[in-house]
Amino acid sequence: MSSTTLHAPRGRLLQIWTPEDKLFWAHEGEAIAKINLWISVPALFLAFAIWQVWSVVAVSLPALGFKYSTNQLFWLAAAPALSGATLRIFYSFMVPLVGGRRWTAISTASLLIPALGIGYAVQDSSTSYPTMLVLALLCGLGGGNFSSSMANISFFFPKERKGSALGVNAGLGNLGVSVVQFLSPLVVTAGIFGIFGGDPQTIVRDHQTLQVWTQNAAFIWVPWIAIASIAAWFGMNDIADAKASFAAQAAIFGNRHNWLMCLLYLGTFGSFIGYAAGFPLLIKSQFPGVNPLAYAWLGPLVGASIRPFGGWLADKLGGASVTLWNFVVMAAAVLGVLSFLPSAGTGGSFAGFFVSFLLLFLTTGIGNGSTFRMIPVIFLNQKLRGIDAGDADAVARATREGNTEAAAAIGFTAAIAAYGGFFIPKSYGTSISLTGGPEAALWIFFAFYLLCIGVTWWNYARRGAATPC
Repeated sequence: MSSTTLHAPRGRLLQIWTPEDKLFWAHEGEAIAKINLWISVPALFLAFAIWQVWSVVAVSLPALGFKYSTNQLFWLAAAPALSGATLRIFYSFMVPLVGGRRWTAISTASLLIPALGIGYAVQDSSTSYPTMLVLALLCGLGGGNFSSSMANISFFFPKERKGSALGVNAGLGNLGVSVVQFLSPLVVTAGIFGIFGGDPQTIVRDHQTLQVWTQNAAFIWVPWIAIASIAAWFGMNDIADAKASFAAQAAIFGNRHNWLMCLLYLGTFGSFIGYAAGFPLLIKSQFPGVNPLAYAWLGPLVGASIRPFGGWLADKLGGASVTLWNFVVMAAAVLGVLSFLPSAGTGGSFAGFFVSFLLLFLTTGIGNGSTFRMIPVIFLNQKLRGIDAGDADAVARATREGNTEAAAAIGFTAAIAAYGGFFIPKSYGTSISLTGGPEAALWIFFAFYLLCIGVTWWNYARRGAATPC
């Protein structure tokens, strides 16, 4: 590419953006991309925190006087994933239509709606269950953000850096799940907002009467959401070349790799968000003597922290091989969980159960990074196949089309995968309701990972695969 691209005009809209041009990337592209990445990360972090705040709040409701059944509580924990996954389908296509900067600012600001709503609702134990369910569904606004955030960041980085960049954005963003589960039990113990935070609630725990401010679990995020929205509006960029119609992006629906990667990412991210949403309630139901909020946050922390490493490892070793072996370990970890569960309410080992689940979370994080490295490589290589490397215009056009479709595929696969956040907690609740334990659900997860192993090996990892990546 020509060196004239070195002096792309600055401003909120980038008229020229050619990250594959090494000279452009070294002189100014990398700096701009990093600014957008480091504003995107906290915005996505807050989105995950709001999306998963119900995994903590649902556990606390019975002690506050809310008369909800166990199945209703699992519904509250699962509902944000259902709405978030559905919103992701639409969010997948918003960046090329609206612009990454604008959409990041708008979608982040929308998180104020559930944050404020939950904060007020939990202060009144007479709040109806339908109202709580609507608020849980509104938390899906946070879940939707992931698709647009990842699609946006994918435009900023060259092919050899996409795995690491997407891993950092998603991995540090995913930390919002762990932090909300760790921080919430701490912030509810004091009236940190004074007269603006509302009155405390009285609960009985371990035969002691305590005062708690459960609303703080939601209110604590409000000022940070406002700050992140402003930072995105004034600090990020829109890319002119990233503009595309819905029709141009919809080409992914006719591409089989879009659907195959939906399946694989459902196995990794769907597992991560589903396990995170259901972990506190699963611990409480299987090991009643254990305080779930003392342990549950560690699983998402492990999964989120390792995701950038998964992206980096896939950049070095290839996304397909990392993904393949990762699913093998995931299947083994499920067998570990099954072996340590109590039987008929007796026996079991919480230590073994917890360690097996930490291994599951670890592998979900690595797999999240490796699968998201596969997607842009697959779509870009497809577009470049048969293109004369010496034809700069043809290469540029193919690269632009490949990046556009890859961004749409990243968003759409993230949308489909997010349904795992609904199905896993609901599977626990249904399995417990029908059989008395979660074993049936876990055996289904095990079978699904075996399917993912076969799909990955046949299409991407075996010698002679049509689309190695």
